Amino acid sequence: MTTVGEFMTTRLVTMDGNDTLTAAAQEMRDSAIGDVVVTDGDNVIGIVTDRDITVRGVAEDMNPSATTLNQITSKDVVTVSQYDDAVAAADLMRTYAVRRLPVIDDGRLVGLISMGDLAVEREPQSVLADISADDPNN
Repeated sequence: MTTVGEFMTTRLVTMDGNDTLTAAAQEMRDSAIGDVVVTDGDNVIGIVTDRDITVRGVAEDMNPSATTLNQITSKDVVTVSQYDDAVAAADLMRTYAVRRLPVIDDGRLVGLISMGDLAVEREPQSVLADISADDPNN
């Protein structure tokens, strides 16, 4: 069995739910990433992606400098353990229609697993794996 911990991403960026969309977009740009994990103290409350900022924020005419991550974050977070089976993690993504899952160990955020991570591991010849393994283009 291949576990989530074998290929999860541990280079995480977390932001407080009261941070603005502008701050999150700047952090994503500066870190060459497409998402931030939204927290309230030590608790994971969601994930915000660059697409979320565009579709849920800007396209809804929200002011990115005044709108907080809490206002656009989906609150129903599905998580996995680093010891969970990678296939089971993929099934969860499919069931809940999400592309990323926070990895929690003893109540603490330790990583993030994405569809791209799974593709690189499980289907290295796929287009998604090629894109996911490539250097960022921003």
